[in-house]
Amino acid sequence: MIERYTGPEMGHLWSIENEWQTILNVELAACDAMAELGEIPKEAAENIRAKAKFEVSRILEIEAVTHHDIIAFLTNVAEHVGDDSKYIHKGLTSSDVKDTAICMMMRDSADIILADLRAFREVLRRRAAEFKHTPCIGRTHGIHAEPMTFGLKLALWSAEIERDIERVEHAKKIVSVGKLSGAVGTYSNIDPRIEELVCKKLGLVPVPLATQVIQRDRHAEYMTTLAIVASTLEKIATEVRNLQRTDIREAEEYFSPGQKGSSAMPHKRNPINCERVSGMARLVRGNAVAAMEDIALWHERDISHSSVERVILPDSTINVDYCTRKLTNIIDKLLVYPEAMLHNMERTGGLIYSQRLLLAVVGKGVLREDAYKWVQRNAMKRWMEGEDFRTNVEKDPDITKYLTKEEIDECFDYQYFLRHVDKIMERFGI
Repeated sequence: MIERYTGPEMGHLWSIENEWQTILNVELAACDAMAELGEIPKEAAENIRAKAKFEVSRILEIEAVTHHDIIAFLTNVAEHVGDDSKYIHKGLTSSDVKDTAICMMMRDSADIILADLRAFREVLRRRAAEFKHTPCIGRTHGIHAEPMTFGLKLALWSAEIERDIERVEHAKKIVSVGKLSGAVGTYSNIDPRIEELVCKKLGLVPVPLATQVIQRDRHAEYMTTLAIVASTLEKIATEVRNLQRTDIREAEEYFSPGQKGSSAMPHKRNPINCERVSGMARLVRGNAVAAMEDIALWHERDISHSSVERVILPDSTINVDYCTRKLTNIIDKLLVYPEAMLHNMERTGGLIYSQRLLLAVVGKGVLREDAYKWVQRNAMKRWMEGEDFRTNVEKDPDITKYLTKEEIDECFDYQYFLRHVDKIMERFGI
């Protein structure tokens, strides 16, 4: 019988048992199509459906002699089916069934990843709403820039995950194809209608043209999409890692009761899970390069791509599935410290308000170059000599010539920088 993969586990999807079951599904669909077109007896197709099965151990035993996995599989299935097995694989080549099966597995793996990403997006949106108005310092080049909110960080990540969802949906479409067109894609020994019927039954679209194989630009697009998703996950994990640094500590991974951070230092609370996500993203990007190397094959086909795909397809999909779920849990339980965020905003003694002060002076008709010089010289005294920026600004004759003390006070209010937060969040329905 034809079995559609419905399990939640990515690892099982790429198991050898499910791979052979998926290949068997393609063979059975082909027999059904041939029977429908009158190319084989309907009774034979029914018998094949009823009896066709395999044992992985037996396939491996036969393959040890044949050194050909599909022949070993067909031999094993024939042992169960009997005489009607002569109709199985009729007019097909190995890549017809194997490439079609691989595409089905990539499609199904995409469904799992899409479910992961949608769940992650909802967690990000929920926490973005939670910290919508929680002020924190924005950093550029790692240096304090201007105030923002922690909710904006989370909303930004949710927007990127939304784009990743769109990318995976498109990549899923690209790989949801099948091919049953023979040794070099000419349908030399098979009716093109069989390909159409099989693909329809398996939820695929026939490729317009193939060689012996489905062209690997499709696989590369799927793999590079996974690499982008992994890079998004790493981006988020890296930010959490930075925020957990002792000298920042605005947020940190949940530290469970009984957890230990170091074998030597009992005080340690390390962002180990985010570091794991960062490391694993490197593997997916490397695998994407291997997938692009697979595009160029000799003539109508060689098998240089095959050994590569046996590693990179399961490894990358399992990796992204794992990392998305791991990071979802991290953000769901993320410990956030608003008091530390306010404290860090004040650490530079008001330097983060320099642009507003600059624009206030310029608004009085002063040349920008002059205003910049006046504000910067006071800022540098804070950086280099530890003097109070605001006090020095209030004593600067060039600045006070144009701004009253009340106008200067207004420049040092962080709420001014957050006045459009609600409008931004409305774009996300938050």
